[in-house]
Amino acid sequence: MVKKNTCVFISGRGSNLKNLINKSRDYNFPIKIALVISNNANALGLLHAKKNNIPYLIINTNKTCFENIVLNEIKKYKISLVCLAGYMKIISKNFIINLKKKMINIHPTLLPKFKGLNTYKRIIDKKEIKTGCTVHFVNEKLDGGKKIIQKSFFISKNDNIKSLQEKTQKLEYKAFPEAIIQIYRYN
Repeated sequence: MVKKNTCVFISGRGSNLKNLINKSRDYNFPIKIALVISNNANALGLLHAKKNNIPYLIINTNKTCFENIVLNEIKKYKISLVCLAGYMKIISKNFIINLKKKMINIHPTLLPKFKGLNTYKRIIDKKEIKTGCTVHFVNEKLDGGKKIIQKSFFISKNDNIKSLQEKTQKLEYKAFPEAIIQIYRYN
């Protein structure tokens, strides 16, 4: 199997990055993490790239400059898929159009509910009974692209922001790889 070169964008701990790196070691998994990009020099997730000898870039500059650098790197590494994994910057419409590649994001709610930030607090404030995660294609609308996969769980009365985050992340570790497999199943 020829694996598709993939770039993962991160801003923080990189737990989804770590999971994707581990999954990519499976012969039948369709991607290889070829590049990691972060807007945060202190992102702990960069350690996963270093530990696994994956090239990485830290780019924390103005948006236009950032996007030009990233587009050049994506071309250089022959990237076929971009995964946003806890990347805390909004991607511009211009970047999405110029990329002309598949770009997916993982979001910690059942979209279309609770787009954007502070999702766990909003879920608790609205007294939701069910939540989960969504992997979706990225388009010009914030968290508005076509859904690839959703996974959900029921919220208990004892759940808080921390427990919701932990439960959601466990689902993300299943959903992200499944979505990637689904994307490449018929290609």
